Amino acid sequence: MATFGMNLKLKGPVVEGRGPALVKVMTRVALEELADYTRYEVLSQLDAVLVNPTGYYESQVKAEPKGPGIYSVNDSGVIYGPWLEGIGSRNAPVTKFEGYHTFRIVRGRMAQKAHAVAEAAIARQMGMLR
Repeated sequence: MATFGMNLKLKGPVVEGRGPALVKVMTRVALEELADYTRYEVLSQLDAVLVNPTGYYESQVKAEPKGPGIYSVNDSGVIYGPWLEGIGSRNAPVTKFEGYHTFRIVRGRMAQKAHAVAEAAIARQMGMLR
């Protein structure tokens, strides 16, 4: 009966115990990219609908971390933000302006795109590990 020996040296994040930390980093990066992309979508939508943009409102749109794994894309509390969105007390019936519904439109758009954006971010991170 023939026998033989083999020495194996396993390498990589899983066997070296770095897996959980890498997953945490990848998740953080994916969430950051998703928030940034959502901000981009809001700005693109505003660019398409604002009639006389001054640049101020757009400059106030921020993607901010609100807690572990939670980001908010908002208009930084600009006083006329609810009016532009169409949820302010001065919208119809007080005025004929019903609002642009920008954040609501982008929310629906991102519900469809979020998975692809996050997957792309994770794929880029995986590529960096090679």
